[in-house]
Amino acid sequence: MTELKTVGLFALTALAEIAGCYLPYLWLREGKSIWLLIPGTLSLVAFVWLLSLHPTAAGRVYAAYGGVYICMAILWLWTVNGIRPTMWDIVGSVVALLGMAIIMFAPRGA
Repeated sequence: MTELKTVGLFALTALAEIAGCYLPYLWLREGKSIWLLIPGTLSLVAFVWLLSLHPTAAGRVYAAYGGVYICMAILWLWTVNGIRPTMWDIVGSVVALLGMAIIMFAPRGA
């Protein structure tokens, strides 16, 4: 799997997880419709399916995915919640993405 494809798949996976958690949050904390649980559940199912598409060891995928999740959560904070990230949010996201890249793309012996 190419690097760009891997990062894109991680980004879609993170988006599915964040949406799947945000929709029930809207129902529980914001008094929105209980019907939001249906797309929330479908989004979490998509999250699990997308995470299973990576061709490497599950533990490595989960560890690397965390870095992309951090970055996507900061983007969600900005685009959905309307809260502009601080310099430290951005620095932390870059560090997390660097960690993901090291974990996923470092050369490995056979």
